[in-house]
Amino acid sequence: MPKHPTTSLTSTLFIIVLFLAAFPLRAQRVNVFKNNLVQPRMRVIVDNDFSGDPDGLFQLAHQLLSPSAEIRAIIGSHLKPGDGFDNSKTQADNAAGKARELLKILNMDGSIPVIAGSNVGMTNDSTPVKSKAVDFIISEAMRTDTKLPLYVVCGAGLTEIASALLTEPAIASRITLIWIGGPEHPTLAVPPPNFTPLEYNLGIDINAGRVVFNKSSIALWQIPRNAYRQALLPYSELLVKVKTKGRLGEYLTTALEALMGRISKYVNVGETYILGDSPLVLLTALQSSFEADPSSSHYALINAPNITEQGLYQYNPKGRNIRVYDSLDVQLMFNDFFAKLELLYR
Repeated sequence: MPKHPTTSLTSTLFIIVLFLAAFPLRAQRVNVFKNNLVQPRMRVIVDNDFSGDPDGLFQLAHQLLSPSAEIRAIIGSHLKPGDGFDNSKTQADNAAGKARELLKILNMDGSIPVIAGSNVGMTNDSTPVKSKAVDFIISEAMRTDTKLPLYVVCGAGLTEIASALLTEPAIASRITLIWIGGPEHPTLAVPPPNFTPLEYNLGIDINAGRVVFNKSSIALWQIPRNAYRQALLPYSELLVKVKTKGRLGEYLTTALEALMGRISKYVNVGETYILGDSPLVLLTALQSSFEADPSSSHYALINAPNITEQGLYQYNPKGRNIRVYDSLDVQLMFNDFFAKLELLYR
């Protein structure tokens, strides 16, 4: 006997429900422009220590509000042990949790993979750590179904990207790495007063830095300490242009004010704060319209130095050419961030 139409329809709906339960629909991503004029023209993997300095949360929020950069994944990375930000043994897991918290505020939870990297650094410059984050970087880099260029943007240590390069060297030619970190290059800038020879982000995992600089051929755009220190946000603008912009603005301001209050016992931070990770957005989403490039920021091409076991530069005349940014268009960067917060708030 033929099946009753109602029975067939019920069965079909039941199968659809089971399918959707197994493969949840991706949440709609934020489009502050409310039109389709801006489309993705690059892929980005964001790798940062979100449970540390809140500048990473500002960078992530700005990147998420920038539709020209298709974020393929967000990786939570570990910090430098005993640095005072997060003294737990689950720093990468905590960083991933912070990223999910931010996505939830933007009603984007579940829309982008959030992956915890390794909770520890590399034991040497030859042995990669194993993590789902490393596996994702490799799989995304090896894709052949898209022509969009892939950027891995790192605002902390280099554990995951270095491990991916050691695990699958072929990805080096398929990625541009943009890294916030490293001390000043002697031919380009002088260190700040009372500087530490070992720059913070490089100190998170020196072995990983040695892999990227000494052993790989990956295209590298470096934003060293003298450059990322240019990203100064006045506290006055934080209160006027960020805090007043809804849940996201309140969340970001609270995170930064909490840190300012905590460290005020040890250092007088004055009335500016370095949002040192935000240049990752400037050099990706805010590239020029034609002949796409970060055309309003300045860089020098230098031979990649070797990194010593102490985390210092050692001149290498045979090092590949890398970009070292020494001047950043922070006006473009911050104006765009403030405008996108305003558009989102409206």
